[in-house]
Amino acid sequence: MTSCSSTRFIDSWKNKGLTVFKPEKMLIIGMTNNFTARKIFEEKMKNALYLRGINAIESSKEISLTFTDSKKTESEIDALKKELLNKGFDAIAITAVVGIDDKQDYNSGYYTFGYEWYRFGRYYYRFQNVYYTPEYYSNYKIFHIETSIYDIKSIDDKSLVWVGTFDIVDPNNITSTIEDYVKRIILQLEKEGIIK
Repeated sequence: MTSCSSTRFIDSWKNKGLTVFKPEKMLIIGMTNNFTARKIFEEKMKNALYLRGINAIESSKEISLTFTDSKKTESEIDALKKELLNKGFDAIAITAVVGIDDKQDYNSGYYTFGYEWYRFGRYYYRFQNVYYTPEYYSNYKIFHIETSIYDIKSIDDKSLVWVGTFDIVDPNNITSTIEDYVKRIILQLEKEGIIK
């Protein structure tokens, strides 16, 4: 699992009623109180969108660093939306961890033959060279991540443009996990025609 991508696309929904989505200024929000992870994610996402002609800006540069640390009222969120509209934003991409599962795999013991040709003894007894790998359990986590994109200029109930869910399996390194996740989001957005 460590040699391949740890991010898995699960499902998505696209607003069929929205025929054209060309944001001019998009805010990227990573909802986490891990400041390092938030900065890395928002910057990587911003750069990926910028390469596709979208003016994206990290939320850490536009809103208080503590805004995502605590629950906000609807009026506080509406006030933020008005402030963003006044600054010229017309879209928001928000990403959050929506669940975490603890998993355990069981691997039964197995025998393997070792063919080591560089020593006479090993070569001569190669069919007797049986190594036993004992059974073991491995514990890991699956993070369920959701990214939603909103058109904040929309005045009706069609403001949600797209939402995608992904699973990240047993992340070990923040930077490489985020790079992989951003790559997967962008590929899916391109595939579904949300961005060029």
